[in-house]
Amino acid sequence: MTPQDFKPKVLVTKIGLDGHDRGSRIVAAACRDAGMEVIYTPPWQSIETVVKTTLEEDVDVIGISSLATDHLIVPKLIKALREAGLGNVRVIVGGIVPDNEEVQLIKSGVRQVFHPGSTMDEITARIRDYAREARIEGAALLGKGN
Repeated sequence: MTPQDFKPKVLVTKIGLDGHDRGSRIVAAACRDAGMEVIYTPPWQSIETVVKTTLEEDVDVIGISSLATDHLIVPKLIKALREAGLGNVRVIVGGIVPDNEEVQLIKSGVRQVFHPGSTMDEITARIRDYAREARIEGAALLGKGN
């Protein structure tokens, strides 16, 4: 897969009750401007809806924005993704996440937490890397099923 024919598919969303979406809109625009296909949802998405959208849109990376404590339900999302056969999809979190909760998220399967001050270049570069990982792992999983 060459860089020219690789276009990451990213779902930028918010789960739970946090309605602050300015950061997620900025990241979605940065991903779009970096040549990625972006699926953006409004706030207040359920885990079930995120899993369904991920499956329907063939997403590589899910970006969850959190400015409250909604990141604490991300482990439930990761579990639901695995149960749906989407364990190759990478999940990242951005926003206000205390250090001890970041450790919890990483242990549950979150690939990376981006804190305030992360640059858009850093975020988009890492998303591109994670999308490649997800595609390679997804292709390997499909190959095992044949």
